Amino acid sequence: MINMTFTGLQQAYATGELTPASLLDSLQQREQSCAEHNVWLYRLSEAELAPYLAALAVKDPASHPLWGIPFAIKDNIDLAGIPTTAGCEAFTYVPAQSATVVQQLIDAGAIPLGKTSLDQFATGLNGTRTERGPCRNSVDPTYISGGSSAGSAVAVGLGLASFSLGTDTAGSGRVPAGFNNLVGLKPSVGLLSATGMVPACRSLDCISIFAANCDDANQVMACAEGYDGRDGYSRANVYANRARQYGYRSGTVRVGVIPEAQLQFFGDQAYARAYQATLSQLQAQGFDCVEIDYAPFDATARLLYEGPWVAERYLAAQSLIERQPEAIHPVVRQIIEPGGLPAATALFGAQYRLKELSQHCMAQLEQVDCLLTPTAGRLFTVDEMLAEPVLYNSQLGYYTNFVNLLDLAAVAVPTTFTEAGLPFGVTLVGPCFSDRALLSIANRIQQCLPLPVAAQDYAQPELSTHRVSDNRTIELLVCGAHLSGQPLNWQLTERGARLLEVTTTADQYRLYALAGGPLPRPALVADETESGQAIEVEIWSIDSTELGSFADAIPAPLGLGRVQLADGRRVCGFICAQGGLSDAQEITRFGGWRHWLAETAAPA
Repeated sequence: MINMTFTGLQQAYATGELTPASLLDSLQQREQSCAEHNVWLYRLSEAELAPYLAALAVKDPASHPLWGIPFAIKDNIDLAGIPTTAGCEAFTYVPAQSATVVQQLIDAGAIPLGKTSLDQFATGLNGTRTERGPCRNSVDPTYISGGSSAGSAVAVGLGLASFSLGTDTAGSGRVPAGFNNLVGLKPSVGLLSATGMVPACRSLDCISIFAANCDDANQVMACAEGYDGRDGYSRANVYANRARQYGYRSGTVRVGVIPEAQLQFFGDQAYARAYQATLSQLQAQGFDCVEIDYAPFDATARLLYEGPWVAERYLAAQSLIERQPEAIHPVVRQIIEPGGLPAATALFGAQYRLKELSQHCMAQLEQVDCLLTPTAGRLFTVDEMLAEPVLYNSQLGYYTNFVNLLDLAAVAVPTTFTEAGLPFGVTLVGPCFSDRALLSIANRIQQCLPLPVAAQDYAQPELSTHRVSDNRTIELLVCGAHLSGQPLNWQLTERGARLLEVTTTADQYRLYALAGGPLPRPALVADETESGQAIEVEIWSIDSTELGSFADAIPAPLGLGRVQLADGRRVCGFICAQGGLSDAQEITRFGGWRHWLAETAAPA
């Protein structure tokens, strides 16, 4: 079996064990034994693949990070010259250009293999709403693959592609990942261009990524992201969410978890046990679990199908549903046909309700590093899903449907297998543009709870150990007029900063009171002769976006630099420029600013 992770293929290419052409030959042979899974709607022929192979000959692998990496494309995303069907033959068109994301991946050296099966018009979370038969689970074909990005997940799960593109409106980039032992990245909406994608809900949709591990998912996103002026929902990324911010999340991770009374496993006790085992193992690995109220998240989720957003699904298929309704899968038509009816008043009413719910949800997310939920509450068999297609599909969305409505990012990550050998995983959810933070936490989970690659019998490669921390906030040390109760403390509190702790520096610092005014100001100076002492300080947490304006207001000779604490940590804090102590009074012996103020009765 070929190791299809990026590391595995790159090593095989480097040693000459494989070439891109020999890899494609091997994959075509392997596909013959996987026919029952119904992965492909269109597989590129040897002649259609030839131009992509030829292009690799003039691309340097060192500067093309996806050189020779094969990928699959959900068939509501365009590949130039290849039919796009959205899972409905009557809808078929042949695009002249590839979707923006697809083209960027090809430019980075990736090889498109074909278009994958999906729940028609991306409407479903199960993978059975197809014209060519259900797309079956990569681990056990008795079970559903999850949808709507069914074939995209199964292609990676079976080792037929190294990564794939899906789409996600209600969980279609996460549920299939959870059911196929994969990482599923649902990026912040607008981070990846939607140009060339047939949407289910235009205002909510995004292209998603399936990969064997978080390293590979991060690399794909790094090549695929970017602002696109042709996409009205496109958004430029922020510095704190760039690819270099990805790594292994260190320290205690505070995760929000759902109280037992609000958990739903829909009769699947094996999944319930897998979830509890996952939490126990993570708590033993430095994860701090904090219960949140899931009710507002659930209420938000219900708006997606019970509210007027179904009208967006109607818009996506309007021409066909009005001209040729019988061409649409009966369950899909049952769901989207009522979307032509909601009045504008219903939409505005739902938007008002969404805003109210969002306030409650976001207030809870602000207290944790991320929300952690089961990716899905139950894994159904194909027969079960066909017998009860609407109710069971709704149950699959219990932990996923709220995410895009609240403009959040999410990463599904595998954690264990049930006693019956079926995949189970959890999903991490965070604010918009927390993608790399979530991937870094998911990377830690993958390393804490190692599993084989997808449905294949080999281990994950060594994953990133580059240590990263929460970059949403910065720890800031203050030692004088910014201390709690002091005259300039408002410069912190009005920026939303929070007091974390009162502590001391290491014992090699000296403290001075600077000359001049109008307020007394301290100067903290490291003593290289190590004859200083510990100075009492406060550590505050300030939003990283607020630090610039705070620093800009600091008068010379003071500034910000690194200060060592008694426990060895080095944090951002007030320092004094060389030569700035002219006429300053040394007050080191008092051990802190407040003690000096009290002793000298200086004005507070």
